[in-house]
Amino acid sequence: MTETPVTGHGLHERFLRGLAVSPRRTAIRVDAESLTYEEAHELALRRAGALRAATTHGPNGQNGPNAVAVLADKSLTAYVGILAALYSGATVVPLNPRFPAERTRRMLTAAGVSTVIADPVGQAALAETELDLPVLDEAAASAARPLDAPAAVRPSDIAYVLFTSGSTGQPKGVPMTHAANDFYFSLLDDRYDFGATDVFCQNVGLNFDCAMFEMFCGWGHGAAVHAVPPAAHRDLPAFFAERRMTVWFSTPSGIAFIRRMGGLTPGSMPTLRWSFFAGEALLCEDAADWQAAAPRSLIENLYGPTELTITISGHRWSREISPSQAVNGVVPIGPVHPGHEHLLLDGDEESEVEGELCVSGPQMTPGYLDPEDDKGRFIERAGRRWYRTGDRVRQLADGTLVYLGRLDAQVQIQGVRVELSEIDHAVRQCAGVQNAATVTRPAPGGGLELVLYYTGKRVPAATLRRELSALLPEAMVPKAFRHVTEFPLNSNRKVDRKRLAREAAGMSEGHP
Repeated sequence: MTETPVTGHGLHERFLRGLAVSPRRTAIRVDAESLTYEEAHELALRRAGALRAATTHGPNGQNGPNAVAVLADKSLTAYVGILAALYSGATVVPLNPRFPAERTRRMLTAAGVSTVIADPVGQAALAETELDLPVLDEAAASAARPLDAPAAVRPSDIAYVLFTSGSTGQPKGVPMTHAANDFYFSLLDDRYDFGATDVFCQNVGLNFDCAMFEMFCGWGHGAAVHAVPPAAHRDLPAFFAERRMTVWFSTPSGIAFIRRMGGLTPGSMPTLRWSFFAGEALLCEDAADWQAAAPRSLIENLYGPTELTITISGHRWSREISPSQAVNGVVPIGPVHPGHEHLLLDGDEESEVEGELCVSGPQMTPGYLDPEDDKGRFIERAGRRWYRTGDRVRQLADGTLVYLGRLDAQVQIQGVRVELSEIDHAVRQCAGVQNAATVTRPAPGGGLELVLYYTGKRVPAATLRRELSALLPEAMVPKAFRHVTEFPLNSNRKVDRKRLAREAAGMSEGHP
């Protein structure tokens, strides 16, 4: 049966809700520029009209663009462009204009992009790809007849496509439906007390799925969404105070940077009501320090791969309970969202306690853009389709899940199965060490050996070896130690372990 386009469930209708609540309040602010909900809505309708006028074949046989790339830095062009693409009934493809040209070219091609919305940086990036794609410029947008209203969409239509790193080195396109987002944001509406007076940060890159959380949680309640400029991270407490920021979102790596900048002092962020962390493991120590700096804020550790619509579980930090549930000093990730099923796989067998987390339910992607990428990531079991996250978890008696690490972070060293996260945890117990990231490199005689990168005070390698030898078996004590001021971060502001591993492979044996 063919679905009939409907209203009320499209991702863009989150913005329409905000428009009804806060027509003349700020919807988006970038540096000194801002747009009210009415202004952003009118601009998006006009640009959506230009998009539909420029193309004739769209999804499911509709007139209009199929996929629209937004290739821009954080700017009013980008935010209005995302809305315009959704208003036109297209799939929006947010891309980072700072990525290498070849990677951008592959993503534009894989997503079947028909039109590009770009700022000057994005236009230069598009030219480097040597793809002949039309760009919606200001002149064309201004001359177009605006749509009377956003186009209706089907629940199964694709709202956006995001790209994740593939094991083959090729980015994998992840399409997410309007229905999956509708289910997700409905859960968040029930869980959180966001309102029109909130001020949301827009901190992560627009090509990162958590940006959807920041924008559409805020817009769904008529709240203001403020783009966070890079310079603000040097003194976030001052930025929060100036903007009266109430909702913060970042990867846990951001906490270490703020601490190093001197911003993580007790009571330094009093305006925050909610603080969310996702994308990598959140340490109990970091959560406790953030709570002290933002004493009025509730803190949630969110977990979820892009394939499961932004986040699929959450744990609310408790100074009394969370540390007692933690493994290797990592805050739990909480139970899986209502309406979903999950199972734990230990090899091919199901486990009641520990294993790879697999999830099935309404937030799951229908599959990658390239069906070849589905192999190994989706399984059929008990009459359902499940997504294999690649993450090992432990299930507590109350249903709380505790993150143990990536399956590919479990390695064999001298015949011993080693959890890299366990080494990281042990290193953080050493005097002077702030954080740690253990990677592997080829060993001279074959196999692998461990290399440790750590932040904090510089500690003699001999001292670290001695302390770790009292905590870990010999096979788990790293062969080389490297002190760094800070860990390199990838484009999503997570610790770039691949870069550390490449660097470790180039180090000579015994390098401090």
